[in-house]
Amino acid sequence: MEYRRLGASGLKVPALSFGAGTFGGQGPLFGAWGNTDTREARRLVDVCLDAGITMFDTADVYSGGASEEVLGDAIKGRRDQVIVSTKTSLPMGAGPGDAGSSRKRLITACEDALRRLGTDYIDLFQLHAFDAGTPIEETLSTLDDLVRAGKVRYLGVSNFSGWQAMKSLAIAERYGHPRYIAHQVYYSLIGRDYEWELMPLGLDQGLGALVWSPLGWGRLTGKVRRNQPLPAGSRLHHTADFGPPVDDEHLYRVVDALDEIAQETGKAIPQIALNWLLQRPTVSSVIIGARNEQQLRQNLGAIGWTLTADQMAKLDAASSKAAPYPYFPYQRQEGFARLNPPVGGLTPPAAA
Repeated sequence: MEYRRLGASGLKVPALSFGAGTFGGQGPLFGAWGNTDTREARRLVDVCLDAGITMFDTADVYSGGASEEVLGDAIKGRRDQVIVSTKTSLPMGAGPGDAGSSRKRLITACEDALRRLGTDYIDLFQLHAFDAGTPIEETLSTLDDLVRAGKVRYLGVSNFSGWQAMKSLAIAERYGHPRYIAHQVYYSLIGRDYEWELMPLGLDQGLGALVWSPLGWGRLTGKVRRNQPLPAGSRLHHTADFGPPVDDEHLYRVVDALDEIAQETGKAIPQIALNWLLQRPTVSSVIIGARNEQQLRQNLGAIGWTLTADQMAKLDAASSKAAPYPYFPYQRQEGFARLNPPVGGLTPPAAA
């Protein structure tokens, strides 16, 4: 397993992490992802640790806290071997104090997560969404208190826009609060919006990307095909409306390119899609999920090899989309482009 620094921090994380969204699955979304019980979870953690996957990501909102509870049981007796990442801010109930990033909510959410996880500290505590109703200063000072109390070691965010992340970082610097080191983001071959603004921000400010749904909400498994019905067992029957929208023809173009590379490499389509992500700037870790050991072991095949430059270029071209404003002038007009060269040496995703 390759280990990378998480953003501008000293914390080293595995290139692949395990997402525990399937643990204790309940409800229309998480129940469709999977319902791994404690016994099965322990086995998946065993496989992960044997492969060098030491970071496990969850959230309080995953099955109403059941994911944290199952993960806590699965790592019992080996807490010092793992990095635990969890998230809060999304609603856990209908009450006025059951959502957001206020001082009251964050302290309560942290204590609840510690109890469910069966631990006395959280390695990476992330805000699951931006709370526009709470002053950023209040949120950051509370997170500072949790770090100083030893209950949290590192801080991150998820699903923030560029201005929300940058304003938070600026306020943290102004008041001497701990800075966010991670941004958990949606990024895949069929969802490259991350590259327009958040990737340059990550490079500039030292925010490491933790990639969620790297297989495009289950569309890059190789089972979703042109002119074929959605497989009967696909979770997309139940979860498609929760995820990012995807143009079908764009998806099929990407799958066609993945098919070509699968024939060249002998690798499975999901392994190729994950390997592509592992070569992108700012990506610290790609979070993989699995309903069972077979899926987990297949995803582990994404490491230990590297796509060639030509194969990367083929995937870049197949997955490119027109840039939205204000980015398209920098991709299409030479004068604009001279002022802003491609991020990290990448070919801009709209250039193909």
